[in-house]
Amino acid sequence: MPLSRPGKAARRLCAVALLLATAVGCGDAGGLEGAGSTPTARGPARLWPELTPASSPAFEIGEVNTEVVKGVRVPGDDIRRVDPVEIVRAEIARSPGDYEGPKAPYRDTEREMGDCAKGPGRGKCPVLRPYYRDLTGDGRDDLTLGFPLLPGKTTAVRVYTVEKHRLVQVMAWEDALSGVELAGRSLVIRSPSEVAGYEYRLQWTWDRDQRAMLLTHDEMLRTGPRKHPRHPSASPTGSGAASPTGSRSASPGVSPSAVSPSASAPSPSASGG
Repeated sequence: MPLSRPGKAARRLCAVALLLATAVGCGDAGGLEGAGSTPTARGPARLWPELTPASSPAFEIGEVNTEVVKGVRVPGDDIRRVDPVEIVRAEIARSPGDYEGPKAPYRDTEREMGDCAKGPGRGKCPVLRPYYRDLTGDGRDDLTLGFPLLPGKTTAVRVYTVEKHRLVQVMAWEDALSGVELAGRSLVIRSPSEVAGYEYRLQWTWDRDQRAMLLTHDEMLRTGPRKHPRHPSASPTGSGAASPTGSRSASPGVSPSAVSPSASAPSPSASGG
């Protein structure tokens, strides 16, 4: 039986009293016991401080990917009333060189769109089952859609919302997929890695300033059993500051990205079509 609010308060008071009694050595609980030495905290070591900080990106990777979907209406501003097949057909029409013709890389996707009369996920229709969830925080459902780019092994993943009575694509990605998850207001895509026992995990999260889903985490995480070497390597030593060295025996260190709890958390259930 759950504790009531007064019951919870009483339990907290008992816990505090017990802690105080232990601290002053009352009763037969014994004295305080140490938990061992605390590791020394080390801050990040800045490398090459003489370099002038860059003021612009070296490569254009399209961090903000938004586009109004032309030719697709949103009846009553309700994204659930939009036909997902119509959305994919509109994308194919925008890029005929990718989908139409014998030399088009995704020609089989366009060919199998003719089997979508019964809707997504039926027959050979390449449009996958749509999922609906409020990812933008405006209280209305948004649409997550996927379709394979045939004849290859890549799948396109898209997220759409409604702004000013228009359907707007706010996220686009293509990759070989091992899993896709909706977690809160984030979309997590897992993809296989060429390194055995690892996978890539990419997370997009809605950004209200950019009005788009931004790539907020890009990680390489272990999925298989950990292999222990027969002869463990010596533990690296170092101080709080990094010092340059010209020694050939020194191995260059590569700092892996931190693991994101939100990216690896189990995804809550999403509402499907």
